[in-house]
Amino acid sequence: MNAIEIKNLTVAYGENIALEDLNLNIEVGSLMALVGPNGAGKSTLIKTILKFLKQITGEIKINAKTLAYVPQRNSVDWDFPTTLFDVVEMGCYGRVGLFKRVSKGEKQKVLKAIEQVGMLEFKDRQISELSGGQQQRAFIARALVQEADIYLMDEPFQGVDSTTEKSIVEILKQLKAEGKTIIVVHHDLQTVPTYFESVALINKAVIVSGKVSEVFTQENIDVTYRKI
Repeated sequence: MNAIEIKNLTVAYGENIALEDLNLNIEVGSLMALVGPNGAGKSTLIKTILKFLKQITGEIKINAKTLAYVPQRNSVDWDFPTTLFDVVEMGCYGRVGLFKRVSKGEKQKVLKAIEQVGMLEFKDRQISELSGGQQQRAFIARALVQEADIYLMDEPFQGVDSTTEKSIVEILKQLKAEGKTIIVVHHDLQTVPTYFESVALINKAVIVSGKVSEVFTQENIDVTYRKI
């Protein structure tokens, strides 16, 4: 069964085509990397799945009740005066409502998510005072507390140290073990075989997708990056 089915998707920014006639099926329980050159449309694909952007043509079918999103860290205003706990608690709003009181049970889920990313000692710290890697983990904790079926992450390893990167990978693999579907925009080609089970090589359209062991070849990479 597919968690997401995308057919003939075309998306543009004004007159600039970002994705053209893209087709992609993502199976339930996949841990998939979206890989391609800068400007290939990877982030655009994520945002279109989330309905942040509107497609010109095509169809996106989502076979899940809930989605969680981890944006690129550099797209967030980190000077907003709020604590780590408050940021993670925002992940509860989809269940409890934006202006309703968060219950003790929900607050326990927030603490558990913060603990999962190794940040419990920083729960009352202002988000602006955290390091780049800590801020990234805060947004992953916010996604975790949503208890979603599908997780969409836009370069979650960007600007983090190796220790944080390894801890994020462990979280992704744990989510997969729980039957969740995880789609990650990723740029480090060397770590794809270690971190991911499946991959979609993208350059405005899907060049190839499938199991990393089968499709992540040098020839397919060269085609995607237009080296041949």
